[in-house]
Amino acid sequence: MSSNIPALPGGADHPAAGPAEAAVDPAARPFRRSFTAEYRARVVAEYEAAPHGLKAAVLRREGLYQSHVQKWMVARDALASGASAPRRAHRVTGSGGKDDPGRLRAENQRLARELAKSQAVVEIMGKLQGLLETVSESTGTTSSSRRR
Repeated sequence: MSSNIPALPGGADHPAAGPAEAAVDPAARPFRRSFTAEYRARVVAEYEAAPHGLKAAVLRREGLYQSHVQKWMVARDALASGASAPRRAHRVTGSGGKDDPGRLRAENQRLARELAKSQAVVEIMGKLQGLLETVSESTGTTSSSRRR
């Protein structure tokens, strides 16, 4: 039984049209590029040798950013001076986590100090309120805190 509803244009080439047509889009998930040491050395040398106006052309041709080349130059210079290549800082695991006893103890002490300050402020405000009521009763005026 055929339907009288006209088909939508381009409906047959929809990615979810059927199981046979469910091809994986290769550009759907990006991937991190990695560069060999020879490639980095070649690009850095070419970048440094290029005249001022053509440095950007090298970057465009290779699909790189200036920050890539700058980091590579810093690493090359560090290796040339005998120091180890700078590494990216990694997240510390183990100590320093959520349940670190030293961190929890320090936070508990800080919160206890804040609580003591808050309690002292509330106590002083209560005494001030009592003093103001005493002063207002002695002068014969009504307190602003009492409801009328």
